[in-house]
Amino acid sequence: MRGRSWQTVRVELDGGIAWVELNRPDKRNAMNPTLNSEMVEVLLALDADDACGLLVLTGAGDSFSAGMDLKEYFREVDEQAEHVQRRVRRDANYWQWRLLRTYAKPTIAMVNGWCFGGAFTPLCACDLAIAADEATFGLSEINWGIPPGSLVSRGLAETVGVREALLYIMTGRTFDGRKAAEMGLVNSSVPRERLRAEVEALARELLDKNPVVLRAAKLGFKHAQTMSWDTAEDYLYAKLEQSQFLDRTHGREQGLSQFLDEKSIRPGLETYRPEA
Repeated sequence: MRGRSWQTVRVELDGGIAWVELNRPDKRNAMNPTLNSEMVEVLLALDADDACGLLVLTGAGDSFSAGMDLKEYFREVDEQAEHVQRRVRRDANYWQWRLLRTYAKPTIAMVNGWCFGGAFTPLCACDLAIAADEATFGLSEINWGIPPGSLVSRGLAETVGVREALLYIMTGRTFDGRKAAEMGLVNSSVPRERLRAEVEALARELLDKNPVVLRAAKLGFKHAQTMSWDTAEDYLYAKLEQSQFLDRTHGREQGLSQFLDEKSIRPGLETYRPEA
């Protein structure tokens, strides 16, 4: 990642945290084809970078994202050849859902302001989310004659309750960060001036966990949602065994030894201490 830069995305690596900022503040960080293509590059580059242990997704200026750029993503692309349309839509869905939802490293959405329409897809795809109290959320598509696009409705169905989701899909009403936390769209909401500090504290807490086990735990949860109980049981045991095989620090053995032999930790109250 060192020395790399993008036109519509800004990346700052600091102590294991990659602060990834959608960077079109003059357009409220609306996602155009260039941004979508660059986000694919960014996510793949950070996945391969050992200096990155966790990713925070946010927006430049006073917005998280106003959704898809109506002019560049829709009107201009509609006039292009069919293969161009397929590529543009593939890039958007690839980073906003396929890559982000099952990303190998923990992801946190930091919703600093305006979050509308298509921006709900990457928001829902992130593992965790914290919003500013002052942030404004909305699904205004109904007010200009179309339903929510792409995977927005699918993301909401997995994240919030049916009644809450349909209320905002069907009315186009807006709501703030406090309401987003109340309905489970984000984990919590704090005053804007405390947002980055709150996100960083959560990020540091996650970075203190065993990364192999953390990855197995989050992916196991997400995939098991769509499985039968019997299939999920088999799959989750497989993830447990996989994590033990891949964990070169042997965290499970260390944790059991510290609890059973050394009597030095209490699971649920204290984290095992990884050996150097």
